[in-house]
Amino acid sequence: GDKESMADSAVDTTREATLTRQPNGTFTLELPVKQLSSMNMTGCLTGIAIGEVNYDGTLSGDLSDGTAVLRGADAHHLSRVMRGRLGDTVILCDGSAVEYTATITGFGDETVEFSVEPGYPSAAEPTVDVTLLVGYPKQDKLEQVIRHGVELGCDHFVPFFSRYCVAAPKKEEQKNERYNRIAFEAAKQCGRGVLPDVALPLPNFGAVCRSLAGYDLVLFCYECGGEPLRQLLAEAKPADGKKLKIAIITGAEGGFAAEEAEMAAKAGAKTVGLGPRILRCETAPLAVLSAVMTLTGNLE
Repeated sequence: GDKESMADSAVDTTREATLTRQPNGTFTLELPVKQLSSMNMTGCLTGIAIGEVNYDGTLSGDLSDGTAVLRGADAHHLSRVMRGRLGDTVILCDGSAVEYTATITGFGDETVEFSVEPGYPSAAEPTVDVTLLVGYPKQDKLEQVIRHGVELGCDHFVPFFSRYCVAAPKKEEQKNERYNRIAFEAAKQCGRGVLPDVALPLPNFGAVCRSLAGYDLVLFCYECGGEPLRQLLAEAKPADGKKLKIAIITGAEGGFAAEEAEMAAKAGAKTVGLGPRILRCETAPLAVLSAVMTLTGNLE
C-alpha cells in the first residue's frame, strides 16, 4: 500500500512515539518529550511505523538507570516479526533533540529490554528555529505545507485567516488533530529530533501581528517585493544567544491586502519578495523555508 497514507492513519496523537528500522539494520525509537519527566522515561507509544505497518505499544524505564522496556504490539513486532536480536542497536529520541543509543539486552513474552547510554544532541535539527505562519489555503494544501515543511526543518506551523482567504473556519479542532498527526508522521519518516507542532488557526491578520514579538526576525512575503533575504539573515542575531528564531509569513490564494502589509511592517516584520514568478500559496512557504535553511547552512 501507500506508505504515507498508511502512516497518516495512526491514531491518538497525544501519545505518539516511533520505532523504525533503518537501512543499516539498526532500529530508531523516538519519544515525545512530554512523555518524559526529568530523566524518567514512561509512557505509551502509538502510531508507530515499522516498515509499512502501524502498531501500538508501551515503553517504560529510567534513562538515569540506563534501562528501558518496550511492551505491547511493538515489542511483539520487534522480537517476532522483525526478529530483533540481542545486541541490536536502537536510538531513543526524547523529542527535545537529544538522542540515546540503546542496545537490546533481553526478551520477555511480550517485552523487549534495552540498556541505554548517555544522551547526545540530535544531528537532524537545524541551527535556526523557524515558525511558518501560513494563510489558510483551501483543500489539502495546508497538509502539503506541513508535511514538507517538517522535512525541511520547520518547528512550528501557525495557520491564519486573512482578508483574501478563500477557505473559511470549519471543524478546526478536529482538523488540528489531523494536522499534528501529519507533522508527527513526517517527523518520524525524516528522522527529526523534535516533534513539530501545528497551532489552531488565528482568526485574522491582526492576531498574527500581535504574535510576532518573540521572534528575532519576521519575514513577510509580499508580491510587491522587499529587502534581500540573504542580507536580512546575515544581519539577524538571536536575542538569547542561542538559536535564531525566525517567523515566515505567507498568504493564502488571494494574497495580502495593502493594509495587512502595512500592519506587518508596523509590527516589525521585514518585507521580502519571492522573485519575479508568481508562486502558489502552497509553494511560497516551502520556497522561503528552503532558502532560509540554505542561507543558514542547514541544507549542506
